[in-house]
Order: sequence, then structure tokens, then C-alpha cells
Amino acid sequence: MRRRAKLDAAKDEVVRLRTERDEYRRTAADAVASLERFRCAFDALPLGVVIVDADGIEQLRNEEAARLVDARHSDALAARALSDILLEAAVGETGRVIELHGPPPRTLSLAGSPLLGPSGHSGTVAVVQDVTERHRLDAVRRDFVANVSHELRTPIGAIVALADTLAAEDGDTPADVSRRLAARIAHEADRAGHLIDDLLDLSRIEGGELQREEVLVRQLVTGAVDRVATTAGARAADVSVVGELPTESVLVDVLQIETALVNLIENAIKYSDAGAAVEISATGDGETVTFVVRDRGIGIPPGDRDRIFERFYRVDRARSRVTGGTGLGLAIVRNVARNHGGEVDVESREGEGSTFVIRVPRTTGGSSTGRDQ
Repeated sequence: MRRRAKLDAAKDEVVRLRTERDEYRRTAADAVASLERFRCAFDALPLGVVIVDADGIEQLRNEEAARLVDARHSDALAARALSDILLEAAVGETGRVIELHGPPPRTLSLAGSPLLGPSGHSGTVAVVQDVTERHRLDAVRRDFVANVSHELRTPIGAIVALADTLAAEDGDTPADVSRRLAARIAHEADRAGHLIDDLLDLSRIEGGELQREEVLVRQLVTGAVDRVATTAGARAADVSVVGELPTESVLVDVLQIETALVNLIENAIKYSDAGAAVEISATGDGETVTFVVRDRGIGIPPGDRDRIFERFYRVDRARSRVTGGTGLGLAIVRNVARNHGGEVDVESREGEGSTFVIRVPRTTGGSSTGRDQ
């Protein structure tokens, strides 16, 4: 009887041990699954993170940290900076920004902090972030503000000087001198007004919001030509539409597309001799509409072609001062094309002229529908 009781007790102990074993296995499996989820989340962080223990031995490094710090050509400098940050973080929070010349050039921000556990210092953590784009945008913003200030200061300063001169003249000043000064004031005020208008257009267009409507391609071309009539007349330019315009329609922001075409035509007029010809054409292939503006003006040097679509960049600054150019027209053209999922290209030869091409997806529309003709 006693022997049977011992046997039953042994069986019960075996069952208990098996149950505990199974529970440990489930706990271990759950721990492994949790660790795997943590590792996946750790690697998914948009920031690089490196953790070392109190002895400086690395415990964890996520994929973003490996990508940023171990990049080819710059890994030594970045790795050294990371090691320094981890050492410095043992005594307090620290950080720095480093410039890597690449290729490609990058700017990394590194920050470190101590890790404090129940028993005190238990290691350090470093965070690495690629701030290249942020620094680029900051630089663009600073340059933009500086350029706007400079561009506005010129006509406003001229207006003030001319007004002071006019006010200082006595009553015997010849009428033609007064008229000449007044005309200069009006010209400079007009320059400032054009710059402000272009800034407002660029701000609205860079917002990316489109007020799309279906319009005939030929209406966009003729609308742009009508809008440049005054500029063309002042320079006696021969602005003409060449070729058969498509009968199809396109779904676009009409104001933006017309503004882009107007900027291209006005540039063609300004950078050509008085009385020169400017040609506008358009074609469609069912999926894409292509607008072309061609002139026989001064052309663009090869070294400037990659920069002409930058804000305030001018190939001939002296000429643009005379013609009233703001340096924003081609930046507006590029943003209009991008907003519509299209592109803008240029072909040019110095002394022979330039050809600008805007391509935009047609999106939808039939062959004979659109706004009222």
C-alpha cells in the first residue's frame, strides 16, 4: 500500500514537472517572439540607435544606425564620431553634427545619453539621424530670404532716391526732367510689383494644390499668347503659333499652365533682340500634351543649363535688370510641370536661341470637349 502511494506521488511529480516544463517552454517562446517583435520595431525606427553596456561593449545596433554609420567612403569618420559620443554620454548628455563629404555628401546629427538602471549607470545610448535634407532646406530658406531682401531693396532704394531727387528740385525744373524722373519711379515700382506678384505665384504653386478643369489645348496656347500681347508689343516681337494645334482637351490647372507658358514666352521675348520671332506650338499623343516655346535669342551657356530653374538664378543679370526680370519665372515653370506630374526640358545654343518643352499627362478628356471656346 505504501509502495503504491509512493508510485502515485512519483507520477504526480512527473506530471507537475512536465506541466512546468511546458509552461517554461511557452514562456520562452513568448519571450523569443517578444524579442523578435522588439527587434523588428527597433530596426523599423527612422533613427539610428546604438546601445552599449557599462563596460562599453555594444549590445544593440539597429539597421538604420548600420546604414548611416557604416556607409561606404565615410564609415571611418562616422564610426569614430559615434564612439566618441558613446564615451562622452557616460557622464552626461552630449551631441554633435558632422559633415561627410561622401559621395554622396551627408550631414549626420549624433546625440548620446546615459542609461540608468536600478543599480545606477548601466550603459549609454546614441541616436544618429540623417539631417542632410533638413540642412539643405534651411540653406534654401536662408538664401531665399536673402535673395528676396536683395531683389526688393534694389527697386525700392531706387524709388526712394528718385523721389528725393524730384522733391529736391525747385520750381524751375524743366518738365521733361520731372517726367523722366517720374517715369523712372514708375518703372522701379513696376519691377517691385512684378517681383511681389511672382513671389505670390511661386508660393501658391509650390503649395501643390491644383484646381483642375478640362480645357482644350489650343485654348491654353491662345490664352497665353493673349496675355503676353503687351510685352510683345513693347519689344515689337513676332509671337506666333506654328503648326496645327491639337483638338484634344487636357485636365489641368488652367491658371498654372497658362502662367508657365506666359513665363516662357516672356523670357523668349526679353532674351531676344527687338523684333525677333518667338514660336509656340503644341502636340498631343493621346497620353501626353507637349508645349514648345522656341526663340532665336542669345541662348544659354552649357554651364548654366542645370541651374536656370533655380529661384533668382539669371544667365544674364545685367539684361534682366533692364528688362525687369525677377529670376523666378523658370522656377515657377518647373514647379507647374512637377505639380502636374510632368517635366520641363531645354535645348539651347549660345547665339542661336533656346527651345523650352513642357510635357504634362493629359489625364482625361475627349477630342472636342472643354471650356467654352
